[in-house]
Amino acid sequence: MEELKEKASKKNQSVEKAFAIIEYLSTKQGPQRLQDIANDLDMNSSTVIRFLSTLQGCGYVDQERETLKYYLTYKICFIANKVSSNIELRDVLRPYVREIAGALKESVCLAVEQDMNVVYIEVVPGPDQMIKTMQRIGNQAPLHCTGVGKLLLLNHSEGFIDKMIEKKGLPKFTDYTIVTKQLLLQELEAVRRLDYAFDNEECEIGARCISLPIRDFTGKVVAGISVTGPSFRMDEIINPDNIDYLKKIALEASRKLGYEG
Repeated sequence: MEELKEKASKKNQSVEKAFAIIEYLSTKQGPQRLQDIANDLDMNSSTVIRFLSTLQGCGYVDQERETLKYYLTYKICFIANKVSSNIELRDVLRPYVREIAGALKESVCLAVEQDMNVVYIEVVPGPDQMIKTMQRIGNQAPLHCTGVGKLLLLNHSEGFIDKMIEKKGLPKFTDYTIVTKQLLLQELEAVRRLDYAFDNEECEIGARCISLPIRDFTGKVVAGISVTGPSFRMDEIINPDNIDYLKKIALEASRKLGYEG
């Protein structure tokens, strides 16, 4: 037990040192010499170079070819912007998520795309708490078999889909999951025509969802709002009146983001 605690402590210290280097570089004007970083942080040069090499391999730090000095890359800004963007989206779109949940009495989720996955950033459970296992804030889900995922795929070319399939595959969750590129492309054509998407028990037997796109000022689908419930209840909810209602709410939400379509 003591050995495990010691290992955990060392790992924590390693994380602290890595962040110390990141924070140090963020306060400096221009690239920094290895020895200066080590001296200012009171670390051994061998320790600093090990962390710098790891951070460089992850894309957070780079090195000038001529001087061999180190500096932070814009990847830090990219991540910060992602977090900021998601928080802003969640704040702006939360009222619409809650309005739909109150009107239809089912679980409603708000999700975005990240690293070829759907990521849930807001969830309002239905009155009976019925919600698919993967639909929790921060959880990830596949693009190819979720309603929101299909909407987000409308942003991308066939080349992106090829890369996604190569990297992620098209895993089968139920007998209704789309597992071939041809069927996925056909499904996306239907989604593009309808301007909404379904998950018809493709992730979990007994659960269906309908998803609506949220677009920004460029027309890009930046998020999706999905209504999820047991199949027998969703059969009643998915009707022309409710679809018109959901389209209206999705358009209102999109206009909050500058969409004029």
